[in-house]
Amino acid sequence: MSKQKIESKREQEKRTVALMIRLYCKKKHGTKKNLCPECEALTEYAMMRSDKCPFMETKTFCSNCRVHCYKPEMCEKIRAVMRFSGPRMIFSHPIMAVSHVIESKKEKKIGERK
Repeated sequence: MSKQKIESKREQEKRTVALMIRLYCKKKHGTKKNLCPECEALTEYAMMRSDKCPFMETKTFCSNCRVHCYKPEMCEKIRAVMRFSGPRMIFSHPIMAVSHVIESKKEKKIGERK
């Protein structure tokens, strides 16, 4: 995979995570424009982890990765965000949500074959 494709994939992952955290914060914490401090810190942490990911070329999503690099506390927070925002993304970002489900299913099938 070319360096440009990897960076494009990384940016897409970062956009998706940021949208999911924004949705979570808006619905759970009642924010309007800006994120609450806790969600802002989670966003910054997720962006930093994505920037440093050495497996970007081969992985689809962090949940499918063989190495979980999030600290346990941040891992629990991002899981809560994903559990809440994932099903709701179909209403705010339907194309992104459907493509995420398709990619996850493909990755799981590949993992089962190995």
